[in-house]
Amino acid sequence: MERGLCLLLGYLCGCFLTAEAVAWRHAGQSAAALGSGNPGMANIASQLGRSWGAVVLLGDIAKTILAWLLGRLLCPGLALAPLWTGLGAVLGHNFPFWRGFRGGKGVAVTCACLVLFSPLWGGLACLGGLAAVLFSGYLPLGAVTIPVLFVPPAFLCYGREAGALALILALTMFSRHVRGLRRMLRGEEPRKFRGKQR
Repeated sequence: MERGLCLLLGYLCGCFLTAEAVAWRHAGQSAAALGSGNPGMANIASQLGRSWGAVVLLGDIAKTILAWLLGRLLCPGLALAPLWTGLGAVLGHNFPFWRGFRGGKGVAVTCACLVLFSPLWGGLACLGGLAAVLFSGYLPLGAVTIPVLFVPPAFLCYGREAGALALILALTMFSRHVRGLRRMLRGEEPRKFRGKQR
Protein backbone atom coordinates (compact mmCIF):
# COMPACT_ATOMS: atom_id res chain seq x y z
CA MET A 1 0.00 0.00 0.00
CA GLU A 2 2.71 2.47 1.02
CA ARG A 3 4.86 1.54 -1.96
CA GLY A 4 1.97 2.13 -4.36
CA LEU A 5 1.19 5.47 -2.72
CA CYS A 6 4.81 6.60 -3.02
CA LEU A 7 4.94 5.52 -6.65
CA LEU A 8 1.72 7.43 -7.39
CA LEU A 9 2.87 10.57 -5.56
CA GLY A 10 6.14 10.51 -7.45
CA TYR A 11 4.40 9.94 -10.77
CA LEU A 12 2.06 12.89 -10.29
CA CYS A 13 4.95 15.17 -9.34
CA GLY A 14 7.00 13.92 -12.27
CA CYS A 15 4.18 14.66 -14.71
CA PHE A 16 4.88 18.37 -14.29
CA LEU A 17 7.29 19.06 -17.15
CA THR A 18 9.25 22.19 -16.31
CA ALA A 19 10.48 22.42 -19.90
CA GLU A 20 6.88 22.67 -21.15
CA ALA A 21 6.12 25.52 -18.76
CA VAL A 22 9.30 27.36 -19.77
CA ALA A 23 8.70 26.80 -23.49
CA TRP A 24 5.14 28.14 -23.37
CA ARG A 25 6.13 31.07 -21.14
CA HIS A 26 9.22 32.11 -23.08
CA ALA A 27 8.58 30.91 -26.66
CA GLY A 28 4.79 30.66 -26.77
CA GLN A 29 4.85 27.05 -27.94
CA SER A 30 5.33 23.51 -26.70
CA ALA A 31 8.79 22.10 -26.08
CA ALA A 32 7.84 19.49 -28.68
CA ALA A 33 8.10 22.23 -31.33
CA LEU A 34 11.60 23.28 -30.27
CA GLY A 35 14.82 21.64 -31.44
CA SER A 36 14.80 17.92 -30.75
CA GLY A 37 11.32 18.13 -29.23
CA ASN A 38 12.54 16.66 -25.96
CA PRO A 39 11.07 18.41 -22.89
CA GLY A 40 14.35 18.51 -21.03
CA MET A 41 17.13 20.82 -19.93
CA ALA A 42 19.53 20.20 -22.83
CA ASN A 43 16.96 20.95 -25.53
CA ILE A 44 15.68 24.09 -23.81
CA ALA A 45 19.23 25.32 -23.17
CA SER A 46 20.17 24.84 -26.83
CA GLN A 47 17.03 26.55 -28.11
CA LEU A 48 16.29 29.25 -25.53
CA GLY A 49 19.62 29.75 -23.78
CA ARG A 50 21.52 28.35 -20.83
CA SER A 51 19.65 30.43 -18.25
CA TRP A 52 16.34 28.86 -19.26
CA GLY A 53 18.01 25.46 -19.32
CA ALA A 54 19.09 26.09 -15.73
CA VAL A 55 15.48 26.93 -14.83
CA VAL A 56 14.38 23.59 -16.27
CA LEU A 57 17.09 21.77 -14.34
CA LEU A 58 16.09 23.42 -11.07
CA GLY A 59 12.43 22.71 -11.70
CA ASP A 60 13.09 19.03 -12.41
CA ILE A 61 15.16 18.75 -9.24
CA ALA A 62 12.48 20.60 -7.25
CA LYS A 63 9.68 18.26 -8.31
CA THR A 64 11.81 15.27 -7.33
CA ILE A 65 12.45 16.84 -3.92
CA LEU A 66 8.72 17.50 -3.53
CA ALA A 67 7.98 13.82 -4.26
CA TRP A 68 10.68 12.80 -1.77
CA LEU A 69 9.21 15.06 0.95
CA LEU A 70 5.67 13.79 0.36
CA GLY A 71 6.88 10.20 0.55
CA ARG A 72 8.67 10.81 3.83
CA LEU A 73 5.68 12.68 5.27
CA LEU A 74 2.97 10.20 4.29
CA CYS A 75 4.96 6.97 4.53
CA PRO A 76 7.42 7.52 7.40
CA GLY A 77 7.70 3.80 8.09
CA LEU A 78 8.91 2.92 4.60
CA ALA A 79 12.70 3.12 4.51
CA LEU A 80 12.78 3.00 0.71
CA ALA A 81 10.09 5.67 0.28
CA PRO A 82 12.61 8.07 -1.37
CA LEU A 83 13.50 5.45 -3.96
CA TRP A 84 9.87 4.57 -4.67
CA THR A 85 8.84 8.22 -5.05
CA GLY A 86 11.96 8.85 -7.14
CA LEU A 87 11.07 6.01 -9.49
CA GLY A 88 7.55 7.40 -9.74
CA ALA A 89 8.92 10.87 -10.56
CA VAL A 90 11.12 9.41 -13.30
CA LEU A 91 8.16 7.52 -14.80
CA GLY A 92 5.97 10.62 -14.61
CA HIS A 93 8.64 12.74 -16.29
CA ASN A 94 9.29 10.18 -19.01
CA PHE A 95 5.69 9.08 -19.57
CA PRO A 96 3.27 11.87 -18.54
CA PHE A 97 -0.34 10.80 -19.10
CA TRP A 98 -1.46 14.28 -20.19
CA ARG A 99 1.08 14.36 -23.03
CA GLY A 100 0.24 10.99 -24.53
CA PHE A 101 2.94 9.34 -22.38
CA ARG A 102 5.63 11.15 -24.42
CA GLY A 103 7.95 12.94 -22.05
CA GLY A 104 11.60 13.56 -21.37
CA LYS A 105 14.58 11.31 -20.80
CA GLY A 106 14.72 11.67 -17.04
CA VAL A 107 18.42 12.32 -16.49
CA ALA A 108 18.07 15.18 -13.99
CA VAL A 109 15.18 13.49 -12.17
CA THR A 110 17.12 10.21 -11.91
CA CYS A 111 20.20 12.00 -10.58
CA ALA A 112 18.13 13.87 -7.99
CA CYS A 113 16.40 10.64 -6.95
CA LEU A 114 19.67 8.78 -6.42
CA VAL A 115 21.34 11.61 -4.51
CA LEU A 116 18.30 12.12 -2.26
CA PHE A 117 18.19 8.43 -1.45
CA SER A 118 21.94 7.96 -0.97
CA PRO A 119 24.04 11.14 -1.10
CA LEU A 120 27.30 9.16 -1.13
CA TRP A 121 26.58 6.48 -3.73
CA GLY A 122 24.18 8.64 -5.71
CA GLY A 123 26.72 11.45 -5.84
CA LEU A 124 29.50 9.08 -6.91
CA ALA A 125 27.26 7.59 -9.62
CA CYS A 126 26.53 11.08 -10.96
CA LEU A 127 30.25 11.90 -10.97
CA GLY A 128 30.88 8.64 -12.82
CA GLY A 129 28.34 9.63 -15.46
CA LEU A 130 29.95 13.05 -15.80
CA ALA A 131 33.36 11.41 -16.19
CA ALA A 132 31.96 9.18 -18.95
CA VAL A 133 30.71 12.24 -20.83
CA LEU A 134 33.97 14.14 -20.38
CA PHE A 135 36.03 11.16 -21.50
CA SER A 136 33.89 10.09 -24.47
CA GLY A 137 31.98 13.24 -25.36
CA TYR A 138 28.73 11.25 -25.63
CA LEU A 139 25.77 12.35 -23.53
CA PRO A 140 23.78 9.09 -23.92
CA LEU A 141 26.72 7.09 -22.53
CA GLY A 142 26.99 9.34 -19.50
CA ALA A 143 23.24 9.22 -18.88
CA VAL A 144 23.10 5.42 -18.87
CA THR A 145 26.29 5.14 -16.79
CA ILE A 146 24.73 6.97 -13.82
CA PRO A 147 22.01 4.48 -12.77
CA VAL A 148 24.13 1.48 -13.86
CA LEU A 149 26.87 2.51 -11.40
CA PHE A 150 24.26 2.82 -8.67
CA VAL A 151 22.91 -0.73 -9.04
CA PRO A 152 25.75 -2.64 -7.26
CA PRO A 153 25.86 -0.46 -4.11
CA ALA A 154 22.05 -0.46 -4.01
CA PHE A 155 22.06 -4.25 -3.78
CA LEU A 156 25.05 -4.48 -1.44
CA CYS A 157 24.21 -1.63 0.94
CA TYR A 158 20.42 -1.44 0.92
CA GLY A 159 19.17 -4.90 -0.01
CA ARG A 160 17.36 -6.67 -2.83
CA GLU A 161 14.37 -4.34 -3.02
CA ALA A 162 16.58 -1.26 -3.37
CA GLY A 163 18.71 -3.08 -5.91
CA ALA A 164 15.65 -4.06 -7.92
CA LEU A 165 14.40 -0.47 -7.96
CA ALA A 166 17.84 0.76 -9.02
CA LEU A 167 17.85 -1.82 -11.80
CA ILE A 168 14.44 -0.57 -13.01
CA LEU A 169 15.83 2.97 -13.05
CA ALA A 170 18.81 1.77 -15.09
CA LEU A 171 16.61 -0.08 -17.58
CA THR A 172 14.31 2.94 -17.88
CA MET A 173 17.27 5.19 -18.62
CA PHE A 174 18.59 2.72 -21.17
CA SER A 175 15.21 2.60 -22.93
CA ARG A 176 15.23 6.39 -23.29
CA HIS A 177 18.75 6.49 -24.71
CA VAL A 178 18.91 3.30 -26.79
CA ARG A 179 18.65 5.26 -30.06
CA GLY A 180 21.47 7.56 -29.03
CA LEU A 181 23.61 4.61 -28.03
CA ARG A 182 22.98 2.96 -31.40
CA ARG A 183 23.96 6.17 -33.19
CA MET A 184 27.06 6.33 -31.01
CA LEU A 185 28.07 2.81 -32.07
CA ARG A 186 27.54 3.75 -35.72
CA GLY A 187 29.58 6.94 -35.30
CA GLU A 188 26.54 9.13 -36.01
CA GLU A 189 25.96 10.57 -32.54
CA PRO A 190 27.42 14.08 -32.17
CA ARG A 191 29.97 14.52 -29.44
CA LYS A 192 29.32 17.13 -26.79
CA PHE A 193 32.97 18.12 -26.77
CA ARG A 194 34.27 18.33 -30.31
CA GLY A 195 37.81 18.42 -29.09
CA LYS A 196 37.40 14.78 -28.12
CA GLN A 197 36.74 13.67 -31.65
CA ARG A 198 39.37 11.43 -33.20
